[in-house]
Amino acid sequence: MSRLAEFRAAEKALQEQIAQLEAMKKDSSLKREMEFEQKLLGLMKTYDKGLREIVAILDPKASKAPAKTTGSAPKQHRRPRVVKVYENPHTGELIETKGGNHRGLKAWKEQYGAATVDSWVR
Repeated sequence: MSRLAEFRAAEKALQEQIAQLEAMKKDSSLKREMEFEQKLLGLMKTYDKGLREIVAILDPKASKAPAKTTGSAPKQHRRPRVVKVYENPHTGELIETKGGNHRGLKAWKEQYGAATVDSWVR
């Protein structure tokens, strides 16, 4: 795409966004929300309260619910990792590991390549 075509496409997109913005400015529900937000921020500043405090005042159960669930929730147990056994066909050496962070396995992958070493799983 040429620079001129890119410029025209960007200019067209900008015009569409400006039109959308103008339409939103005329929307009465948006005006009401903006007015509410301004009044709420003014009240919060007047009484030196934060958003969390406002939520706690309006819905006390909501602010206490997360604290309860984190402490008393049953723990989710992860499935135990499966032991993988790798056999090097060149040396006959075996490596048993549950993860890929084994020193010898890393050395093999560096020497022979990861795809090749992954094919050595028994």
